[in-house]
Amino acid sequence: MTPLSSKLRKYLHSLPESRFRLEAIVESSDDAIITKDLDGTITSWNAAASRIFGYTSEEIIGESILRLIPPDLQEQEAEILNKLKTGQRIDHYETVHVAKDGTHIPVSLRVSPIRDEEGTVVGASKVAHDITEKIRADELRNRLAAIVESSDDAIASKDLNGIITSWNAAAERMFGWTAEEIVGRSVLTLIPKELRHEEPEILRKLRSGERVDHYETQRIHKDGRVLDVSLTVSPIRDSHGTVIGASKIARDITERKRLQSALIESEKLAATGRMAATIAHEINNPLEAMINLTYLLTINPSLDETARHLASMLLEQTARAGEIARQTLSFYRERTKPAATNICELLDGVLSLNQNRLERKQIRIRREYADVDEVFGYRSELRQVFLNILLNAMDAVSEGGEIRLRVSNDPSCDGLGRRVRVSVLDNGHGIPANSRRNLFQPFFTTKRTGGNGLGLWVSKGIVEKHGGKIKVKTSTTQGCSGTIFSVFLPTDSFVSEEWAA
Repeated sequence: MTPLSSKLRKYLHSLPESRFRLEAIVESSDDAIITKDLDGTITSWNAAASRIFGYTSEEIIGESILRLIPPDLQEQEAEILNKLKTGQRIDHYETVHVAKDGTHIPVSLRVSPIRDEEGTVVGASKVAHDITEKIRADELRNRLAAIVESSDDAIASKDLNGIITSWNAAAERMFGWTAEEIVGRSVLTLIPKELRHEEPEILRKLRSGERVDHYETQRIHKDGRVLDVSLTVSPIRDSHGTVIGASKIARDITERKRLQSALIESEKLAATGRMAATIAHEINNPLEAMINLTYLLTINPSLDETARHLASMLLEQTARAGEIARQTLSFYRERTKPAATNICELLDGVLSLNQNRLERKQIRIRREYADVDEVFGYRSELRQVFLNILLNAMDAVSEGGEIRLRVSNDPSCDGLGRRVRVSVLDNGHGIPANSRRNLFQPFFTTKRTGGNGLGLWVSKGIVEKHGGKIKVKTSTTQGCSGTIFSVFLPTDSFVSEEWAA
């Protein structure tokens, strides 16, 4: 062990009895407190230094301070000693020291000169604070900040009075306000007047520590446009667990809402058009017979002039009714040409449009897609089929239920040739036996509210138009209930001649 320099020993012995109190403070400190002479030799070492760096005082006192400093940083020690010799103090200097086991420990240093009774610098006191956790926290905070700034969703925070306290780049793009313009304003700036009653309820839930998930509502752009948004709001807590504010993630679902509305409207139009076409088709044959009979009546020689005139008028109006029926059929028939369609991509598109509803009911989706041939047909109509079936499955399952989408090449042979089988399986309540025979009838529905009874009827017509079949299996047995809708579609270029004409 290297002896203390005579000047430092003399200084230490000259300290009054209060040094014992100082020694107690040093030993109880959570920071490493080390002294060294002007040659860099360690002269004292507290308990925290042993915990942080792994050396006992017996092992390290008398050794060079360079034992604690990585080789590539040792030139810093010479600079520190030179400053100490001139009486300078070093505050909050962040560097790295090496523990006994070789671990590199980031530390914040405060180094102060030690003077003897004559004021001469005889050594130095070093306080080393382990900043490992601080650096980790800073790195985590920086990563989180980078994620927030790069997010495509608007992320903002507010206090419990509803005052906006932070605002990311996506929020600027979505709502049109810059951070400088909006931070410090009330969140009511973004809420339509008719929806401002929502905010007190959201704040009440946040104060009680509740989280608001996927809440669909509307917000206002800076230019006055109304945006459909899905909100997730989470409480922000301080170090004691007290709720002090809220973090809000807003996703713009305006386009998705528009597409959903368009699909619903498309379903209504498809059902209405198909029903009109069916009615027109059914009345066209008797109309043809009526036209023929009326014509024979007009040329019947037994009629007087007045009766013949009335018969001619009847023929004219009957022909007009027939023309309207033919125009209705012509209008409804598909005008675009059928094309090859990737069924797996089509199913994923239908799922994407209904993602929010799936999340809201926490429905699990399992995709079981095989490598299958493309189906030849009308893409928009096939999408309508699987949208109808998927919506029925979503209605059937309870919250947290499961829907499986299975796509495979069908090996069975029943005259259809090569075909793809698409099955939608749910673990819902099943379809009662007394309802099964009417499933594909128009205006029949098992839904208590919201169903028009046309979805499966329309779907069956589209599938048969494409030369396919649709089948259903269902069970209401408790513990194994559920329904499977299977659609079989040919992969050959087949579309019913009646529809493709």
